[in-house]
Amino acid sequence: MEQLGGLLRRAQRLSPGPSQTIYKHVEGSQQGRLEEEEEEGEEGTEPPAHFFPMELRGPEPLGSRPARQNPGLWAAAGRRAAPYLVLTALLIFTGAFLLGYVAFRGSCQACGDDVMVVSEDVNDELSPDSHQGTLYWSDLQAMFLRFLGEGHLEDTIRQTSLRERVAGSAGMAALAQDIRAELLRQRLDHVWMDTHYVGLQFPDPARPNTLHWVDASGKLGEQLPLEDPDVYCPYSATGNATGKLVYAHYGRPEDLQELRARGVEPAGRLLLVRLGVINFAQKVASAQDFGAQGVLIYPDPADFSQGPHKLSLSSHRAVYGHVHLGTGDPYTPGFPSFNQTQFPPVQSSGLPSIPAQPISADIASLLLRKLEGPVAPQEWQGHLPVSPYRLGPGPGLHLGVSNHRASTPISNIFGCIEGRSEPDQYVVIGAQRDAWGPGAAKSAVGTAILLELVRTFSSMVSNGFQPRRSLLFISWDGGDFGSVGSMEWLEGYLSVLHLKAVVYVSLDNAVLGDDKFHAKTSPLLIGLIENILKQVDSPNRSGQTLYEQVVVTNHSWEAEVIRPLPMDSSAYSFTAFAGVPAVEFSFLEDGPAYPFLHTKDDTYENLHRVLRGRLPAVAQAVAQLAGQLLIRLSHDHLLPLDFGRYGDVVLRHIGSLNEFSGDLKARGLTLQWVYSARGDYIRAAEKLRKEIYSSEESDERLMRMYNVRIMRVEFYFLSQYVSPADSPFRHILLGRGDHTLHALLDHVRLLRDGGPGATSSQVARGLGFQESRFRRQLALLTWTLQGAANALSGDVWNIDNNF
Repeated sequence: MEQLGGLLRRAQRLSPGPSQTIYKHVEGSQQGRLEEEEEEGEEGTEPPAHFFPMELRGPEPLGSRPARQNPGLWAAAGRRAAPYLVLTALLIFTGAFLLGYVAFRGSCQACGDDVMVVSEDVNDELSPDSHQGTLYWSDLQAMFLRFLGEGHLEDTIRQTSLRERVAGSAGMAALAQDIRAELLRQRLDHVWMDTHYVGLQFPDPARPNTLHWVDASGKLGEQLPLEDPDVYCPYSATGNATGKLVYAHYGRPEDLQELRARGVEPAGRLLLVRLGVINFAQKVASAQDFGAQGVLIYPDPADFSQGPHKLSLSSHRAVYGHVHLGTGDPYTPGFPSFNQTQFPPVQSSGLPSIPAQPISADIASLLLRKLEGPVAPQEWQGHLPVSPYRLGPGPGLHLGVSNHRASTPISNIFGCIEGRSEPDQYVVIGAQRDAWGPGAAKSAVGTAILLELVRTFSSMVSNGFQPRRSLLFISWDGGDFGSVGSMEWLEGYLSVLHLKAVVYVSLDNAVLGDDKFHAKTSPLLIGLIENILKQVDSPNRSGQTLYEQVVVTNHSWEAEVIRPLPMDSSAYSFTAFAGVPAVEFSFLEDGPAYPFLHTKDDTYENLHRVLRGRLPAVAQAVAQLAGQLLIRLSHDHLLPLDFGRYGDVVLRHIGSLNEFSGDLKARGLTLQWVYSARGDYIRAAEKLRKEIYSSEESDERLMRMYNVRIMRVEFYFLSQYVSPADSPFRHILLGRGDHTLHALLDHVRLLRDGGPGATSSQVARGLGFQESRFRRQLALLTWTLQGAANALSGDVWNIDNNF
């Protein structure tokens, strides 16, 4: 044995040492980075405990080392040592296998976010002066926060709010050029502008809108002063409307049904409705469905902050709001408004046929004092100096609206950081730039955060960050007219974007308070939002994360935070029209809403006072949320979208139909098709999850295939059986039209004689349940859901459903 040991030691001295790739943490300015070293093995040394897989070297060329002595002794030693060598190799192989399995489990995105590695590539190209290796999630997070902290958000918000930003104005054109120049200074990969020529509606200075009393003989009487004459409702029908006045609370369909139930008919009347709960367009559409002649919209003090230390809207102020029930240019529905483009002579079905006008609280008080009839329900009573509010009818009124349409150029501005591995997949973030009035909260905050994120990510790229996917930063124009700029861009590039856009993040309405936090989002992003909330500090509760702040008041964080996408958000069009998952973050006041939105009082000073000096901290929190979301979406190997979540969402929605199963069965009808399609979707999602779990993350081709299937899940929920020109919002859960689950539920409620839950225009016109319409709605819904299940399954030979 001594002879054998000597021979083995001699063989070790004669053999080359292995090369080991070692990663060690580097302290100082590059803290958190990993440095790669090459070390030559020495006799009797052991590799460090933190080594990564070894770099293997082939045999050295002949003649590169001295010839071996005594070949016979070598052969004898080899035969005696063979069993020990085999055993040693087996132990090394087993240990390496177990280590690799554990590492794989830790890097699998499907297994959970807590152990997710953002990047494991060791060959990332870096800038010549960066001296950095692999960047992990903690590295990227620290780098992002360091560069974000160097910005000047508050100054940008103040300066932006002081500039004229009405769409189509000279001031807006100058601001657009300034923002484009700023993007060029950040040395992005691409910067460009798109100009659209859209139909916008403005008040006519020569013929202002008017409101008159009408006497018993029908003649115009005293004119009521419109205290804010510049405030109007874009896309209102023009012309005159005359009728007796009726108070209709918020103007919701259920409010108008309540009026009828109390013996007050809304048809043929002018409706006085309060601001809030639903948007202007929905109020006017409901009034039109119930036969009203026109609508007056006022801000009631009951819907805004009250108290000696709370700022409130002046009683002389009216509130601006468009009344197009849709988004984009209503005079080119379904088509982009590029210059010289020929369009069919059609208008959006969302344009109202009755006039609408905002009025101040003071004018509303004068009108309410004249009302007679039943006393309004207690929950309809407001805080104007009128007691009690009555439903009417009251004296006759004459409303004249003279707004005019103008073809107006608007410009969207784009900046792009190209992705390294998947540049044809876009993570999009945008903010509205225009505003009627100062627009501090409406668009100055979002514009400032967008520019700050551009600067931050540009600095990160200069210091070694290389996103896998492209980051697309966009400043939108025409937002106050119904997300016109964003919708026109989507219409112009829909055939490309539904294949390439991964997610849209909206920065609009981001800071309206600091007490609570809402995320209006697609279900696909809920899990990722939860993870990010746990890593962002609360702006007003020291030592707590945002997640800890929201669960204090409600243990179900989703119930506290998550909201559906509203139509008046640019994010809505991305999801309901283009099939791209989207999210919009908002910090809000606890209780009544921010009172100055869409008024001349939406100034930097008022926003600063409402937030009690915390505007910079809250804006910074929004920037952190959005930025960390962008990092995960642009750099994770596997897209962190929860494609299985829609199964639960569909179940929750169709659960509302269960109470009508008996009524349907009595007519020989069933909802079984919908349940079967939902089951197939659940099975397809689970099958894909298992495939991902058992796959190798290092397989780039396989990861891309999975990502393509995941990023198109939202698109699968757009009904392929209706025309985008006729029904632009084709999403079966968020859209509008007979193809949606909401329309089906509305229709089924008519089985019970248009009970209190029935809210569609069919109720307003007195139409009942129609079996042929029900069967068509059920088919549209079912086959869209079934199509989503089939698409998620992948190749046609992998589809296994029970439909």
